[in-house]
Amino acid sequence: MIDIKFLRENPELVKENIRKKFQDEKLALVDEVIELDAERRKTQQEVDDIKANKNKIAKQIGALMAQGKKEEAEEVKKQVAEGAQRLTELEAKQKELEEKTTKIMMVIPNIIDESVPIGKDDSENVEIQKYGDPVVPAYEVPFHADIINNMNGLDKKAAGRTSGEGFYYLMGDAARIHSAMISYARDFMIDKGFTYCIPPFMIRSDVVNGVMSFAEMEAMMYKIEGEDLFLIGTSEHSMIGKFQGEIVEENQLPIAMTSYSPCFRKEVGAHGMEERGVYRVHQFEKQEMVVLCKPEDSMDWYNKMWQYSVEFFRSLDIPVRTLECCSGDLADLKVKSCDVEAWSPRQQKYFEVGSCSTLGDAQARRLKIRTKGENGTYYVHTLNNTVLATPRALIAFLENNYQEDGSVRIPEALRPYMGGKSEIR
Repeated sequence: MIDIKFLRENPELVKENIRKKFQDEKLALVDEVIELDAERRKTQQEVDDIKANKNKIAKQIGALMAQGKKEEAEEVKKQVAEGAQRLTELEAKQKELEEKTTKIMMVIPNIIDESVPIGKDDSENVEIQKYGDPVVPAYEVPFHADIINNMNGLDKKAAGRTSGEGFYYLMGDAARIHSAMISYARDFMIDKGFTYCIPPFMIRSDVVNGVMSFAEMEAMMYKIEGEDLFLIGTSEHSMIGKFQGEIVEENQLPIAMTSYSPCFRKEVGAHGMEERGVYRVHQFEKQEMVVLCKPEDSMDWYNKMWQYSVEFFRSLDIPVRTLECCSGDLADLKVKSCDVEAWSPRQQKYFEVGSCSTLGDAQARRLKIRTKGENGTYYVHTLNNTVLATPRALIAFLENNYQEDGSVRIPEALRPYMGGKSEIR
């Protein structure tokens, strides 16, 4: 959510930003907010005047009573009663105007960084760089579900009985690799100086509204029936919510955390659940990185964070590339974002395994997360990035480390988490 003062002073800039995101249906909202804001400020002024006049009249009544002018004092008291009634009406109107304004402001997209390429959707995202050689072996690399099945490691049929489509059982060596990757990702980020955290896996609606757009919430979140609780779609939600309403001392910034959680997503509007594989599922596990920092440091952190993801995947001998997300592919709260994609030797193309984003002060403004320094109090900037999301990362790992004889090689970095094994047969 952008600053109402900024919108008031720069309406055409806000409209141009909306056009860059190809959301022309939202252009009228800018003028609507300006009108509501003007009415709200006019109402606020009248409220302030009544309150100031009330104090003045109170002194007048005291003086009249002291002079024995009771009748005149009673007449003045009537003015106070009338003012109190008007004040109640104005405060109710003010609250209604503030709620209407906030509701619209929550829908107007954040101002994107000037470096973001302009495009309508993810088909117009721009490749930044490739890391590692995208090898296509001379032998056939099986579908990932077949590789896991050869380890007796996947049971979607049983999961269908217990939970429905989009769920799975991982077993044996497949499950062990999965857990080993999560543990390695945790330690990888701890070694980068991030504080490890396991957050709540459910959050309240006010936190949900603070960290994401309404459209994202509808497409992603599972709500707990009869409770003001939602299952998290990523631990970023809990991690940012941790600081809701707080004023963080400036000398504590940056706050860099890496968090583990299971994640739950409805995947509404997705291309459908795979019958055999585990590329698109309702439940997965994730190691995340989250940073709260000063505004002037956010872009430096953004660049460090996506580079950590690249370094992590390369340490597992997985070729990756980075894609700059275009304006139309950015969620409304994001200032800038890039995807990390892993190479699939079976499909001979890249697929998404993570995403890095800076959201400016949008989440902090919604959740009232501020910092206090020498120059006063201001909103922090928030960033998030995927270190590892399984089972997508597991798919990339299996395909890129699959060997001609059907075994799976274990890269050196992962061997301490696999009991020293160099391969799985």
